[in-house]
Amino acid sequence: MTDVEKKQHKSVLLGVLSFAAIIIIVGVIGALTIGTEEDFIQGQVDVTEYRVSSKVPGRILEIRVKEGDFVHKGDTLVILDAPEVEAKKVQAQSVENAAAAMSDMANAGARQEQIKGAYELWQQAKAGLEIYRKSYERVQRLFDEGVVSEQKRDEAYAQFKAYEAQEQAAQSQYQMAKNGARVQEKTAAAAKLGQAQGVVQEVSSYIRETVQVAQMDGEVSNIYPKVGELVGTGSPIMTISIMDDMWGVFNVREDCLNGIKVGDTFTAFIPAFNKDIEMKVSNIKDQGSFATWKATKSNGQYDLKTFEVKARPVKKFEGLRPGMSLVIKE
Repeated sequence: MTDVEKKQHKSVLLGVLSFAAIIIIVGVIGALTIGTEEDFIQGQVDVTEYRVSSKVPGRILEIRVKEGDFVHKGDTLVILDAPEVEAKKVQAQSVENAAAAMSDMANAGARQEQIKGAYELWQQAKAGLEIYRKSYERVQRLFDEGVVSEQKRDEAYAQFKAYEAQEQAAQSQYQMAKNGARVQEKTAAAAKLGQAQGVVQEVSSYIRETVQVAQMDGEVSNIYPKVGELVGTGSPIMTISIMDDMWGVFNVREDCLNGIKVGDTFTAFIPAFNKDIEMKVSNIKDQGSFATWKATKSNGQYDLKTFEVKARPVKKFEGLRPGMSLVIKE
């Protein structure tokens, strides 16, 4: 073997030994690292939210808050322009006024002039009846004496009966004018008025929907439309986060639950503050068939299901925000 071959052989041997040493070092470091790695479960902070929306379509006229503002119950959030609803209110009020007038007329009865006129007609009919009654009685006496014919007696009797019916009709007209509308007519008029008033109340409720106010204290987290844009019925305008109602959400594989149950307390780490927080489990719910399943063995002997664990802070933690990470160290 020449000197050159010896040098080449020596270089190859050193390369092999160096590669083997690197593999051994990496293996040792990996074994140490895997052996000491700390398992943990990560979740995040969530918050109760409600969406602000209107029952009526309209155009955004004014937005009085901005994202990040804290609002109190009753604060005005947004004003909508809905001229169609205003027009319907005018129509409804006109119908209500007409129904009210009809109801008043039914309850008040006829006017005094009408009642007086009906009374005068009745009195006139009574006078005429008295005259024809006396005429008939005279003709009857003359007929009994044989002075007038039976035809004359019958004619006088027919006139007397005609005026008697006329007097009764005039009396009925007077009583009807005096008593006013019938009970059924008054009831119908009152029902029409109630119906019209209900329509006015309905339209008025729609008018109130053009001014949206906060239903609860909270923070404006999202505002969707801009001023001047149209929004439909039920379309979300903004989202309010109720900052006093926060919790943590953890997706935990069932083999990591370790018997945890509702009411248990545990300590979670908040990286944003580098502090721990004590939390109490409020709800445990399986994630359903859409959640990730994990086979415990390569042949899939059985699977592990994922559960959603909700926990609330035992004490209020200042500065806690939705979306912050929570870590449970095992």
